[in-house]
Amino acid sequence: MDQAIPPSSHGRHLETRAGVIRLIREFFWLHRYLEVETPVKSPAVIPEAHIDLFMAEEHFLTASPELYMKRLLARGYPKIFQICKCFRKNERGCFHLPEMTLLEWYGAGDTYLDLMDQCQALVRHIAAGLNCGDFLSYQGMTLDLAQPFKRLTVHQAFEAHAGRSCDQALDEGSFHEIMGFDIEPCLGQKQPVFLMDYPRSLASLAALHPKNPTLAQRCEFYMAGIELANGFTELTDAAVQRRRFDMENQIRISQGLSVLPLPETFLSELDALPECAGIALGVDRLVMLFANASCIDQVVAFTPEIC
Repeated sequence: MDQAIPPSSHGRHLETRAGVIRLIREFFWLHRYLEVETPVKSPAVIPEAHIDLFMAEEHFLTASPELYMKRLLARGYPKIFQICKCFRKNERGCFHLPEMTLLEWYGAGDTYLDLMDQCQALVRHIAAGLNCGDFLSYQGMTLDLAQPFKRLTVHQAFEAHAGRSCDQALDEGSFHEIMGFDIEPCLGQKQPVFLMDYPRSLASLAALHPKNPTLAQRCEFYMAGIELANGFTELTDAAVQRRRFDMENQIRISQGLSVLPLPETFLSELDALPECAGIALGVDRLVMLFANASCIDQVVAFTPEIC
């Protein structure tokens, strides 16, 4: 009888990937979320200054299913999730792919505090399903998954790792540079961490904090210095959201980028959106962690090809 050929490291990583995706679905089915599918092509997307988009004829390839998923919430679907392909131009590197797999979920009545609880529970569910125990080893780091995941405000992160305040960095225009080079590599090295309470100017699609309107109810999730997820208590005011979209287009103009059409259908339905929260999590990066892979190329079946 022929012996089975042991899988290569790439094959083992693909097996881990399949297991992670199976456990993601299992987690949301157990918590009674409805799995949905939304269009990959759209006539309008979120205007964001830092994201470059692919075109498919007269439509955009979506960088996120966010707008469509919120429209489903507005139409009465209270708990939904989706695993889908998303597309972002000029994103290529050890942690970046122009075609990536994204997990998004939304819950009516939730806030960003609930998202952090759910994210913690999801990671622990995957770890248990893959027989990882209470500790995850990644590239020489050991992450404690048993203790409550740490929560750190953006202002606290700047005080601890940047040598200057968050407000100073914003005034100097160095916020994103300091975040990328000084702060993010330090986050989640011993246990997963949520970075929360972003400055109002970086609210994106998040609602402001009810007790401190200078802050947004936004959180990002990190493990081993890798950003995995970005979530909000969702803004439900269409007029405010329109102004934020216009501001993003003004930034695009200042950077020499094209103005993006506003998603008018989404804005017309936004006032029907219930109080809710939603989060997007990069599946490829999550698989990297559970596969102990140093590069995102190692956890996908095919990397981008040029004809």
